[in-house]
Amino acid sequence: MLPALRISARVPTLKCLGHKTARFFSSEQNLKDAFANKIPIWKKEQKELLTKYGDKILGTCTVEQAYGGMRSVKSMVYETSLLDPVEGIRFRGLTIHECQEKLPKAPGGQEPLPEALLWLLLTGDVPTTAQTQGLIADLNKRAPLPDWIEQTILNFPKDLHPMTQFSMAILACQKESQFAQRYQAGMKKADYWDPTFEDMLTLIARLPRIAALIYRHVYRNGEITKLENTSDMSENFVRMLGFDNKEFMELMRLYLVIHSDHEGGNVSAHTSHLVGSALSDCYLSLSAAMNGLAGPLHGLANQEVLRFIKDFKKDMGDKPLTADAVKEQCWKVLNSGRVIPGYGHAVLRKTDPRFSSQAEFAKKHIKNDPMVDLVTLIYQVAPGVLTEHGKTKNPWPNVDAHSGVLLVHYGLEEENFYTVMFGVGRALGVLPMLTISRALGFSLERPKSLTTEAIKKTMEIMYPHGHT
Repeated sequence: MLPALRISARVPTLKCLGHKTARFFSSEQNLKDAFANKIPIWKKEQKELLTKYGDKILGTCTVEQAYGGMRSVKSMVYETSLLDPVEGIRFRGLTIHECQEKLPKAPGGQEPLPEALLWLLLTGDVPTTAQTQGLIADLNKRAPLPDWIEQTILNFPKDLHPMTQFSMAILACQKESQFAQRYQAGMKKADYWDPTFEDMLTLIARLPRIAALIYRHVYRNGEITKLENTSDMSENFVRMLGFDNKEFMELMRLYLVIHSDHEGGNVSAHTSHLVGSALSDCYLSLSAAMNGLAGPLHGLANQEVLRFIKDFKKDMGDKPLTADAVKEQCWKVLNSGRVIPGYGHAVLRKTDPRFSSQAEFAKKHIKNDPMVDLVTLIYQVAPGVLTEHGKTKNPWPNVDAHSGVLLVHYGLEEENFYTVMFGVGRALGVLPMLTISRALGFSLERPKSLTTEAIKKTMEIMYPHGHT
């Protein structure tokens, strides 16, 4: 390990920190009122923490981390989720499995409603069914797009990447930002959260239609069904995409929930947090976040996995799908200098629970699908092969290892569109956090950077006799 830029006292690991579990059932029927009532409580908690521990060291940064993307450096506050290397993500203290158990569901459904997760992430409370239905109704009122936005999307070149169209469409909607209008007119800092909240809900409500219109424009004839005011976000999204399958709607609910948030250090979440810290509104911040999500090292991974699975199956030829045959093919991939995409994660050191939840969905709903069966077999053998290969720190699958084959099973085969769906889900996490940031008065993000020469001089002063 390279020497640290700053020496500090030993700090506890995430496993020692525990989790503040979500509270059940606040009394407010309106999300805005529920959130407003939380603000003074959170401000008091933040003030007490800063008064008591404001000058205490939270963590360290090594030279290696400075050059390595600041990985694992504890340097930002992000309230909606926390990622543990072993047990995975917790949304306001709840695991994915606990969310599946405790969050309200669609009538007859088994997966949590994304609208219920939105309430949980913003307030820290598990909503009632009535609260969730009220939020669904509010979002449906906000969901219709202005005609000029729809026409703008339909005027995009069809060969323009769907993620580029998605980012541009979000940016175009900024014309209607309440925060931008009220800030320009003059607004107290204590009121920043109010128009941010309004922008958040309106943008989240409109994203499924924006995404569906892009899909219909690029891959179909541009025609799109109307929104159903009584349907939840996922049902409407699936119908607007052009599908009418109850299982697909259930998958969409799960898909949006598990892709919503993954603490604050990943590229899309950090981008929205950084851009938002300049008091850029939800539209500007989310568009920037989507540009980060479009990168091959972030949101494009799911489509790369699907291409790999297709090639993997093709390369196996007529061989039966057995564990031994899949193991042999995994070794061929690694020995050729390639990787097995969908395996490994920057933080996680066990199977990603987002992968596990999709595997459970497939086990419950899907029978005799060769692509799904292949993903299951790869999961059975790949961790052992990667461990024996010895070049992978984490041989376990992440969320991207499974999502593509599920979408193909239900008929959505256009790989370039997958990251747009990821983006619809990610907004459910990063936009509530942006609203919380404005409510708590979080500062402009401005970390200190160093040149290589400055680092060398710092190390020479701190370690004049070298470091062993």
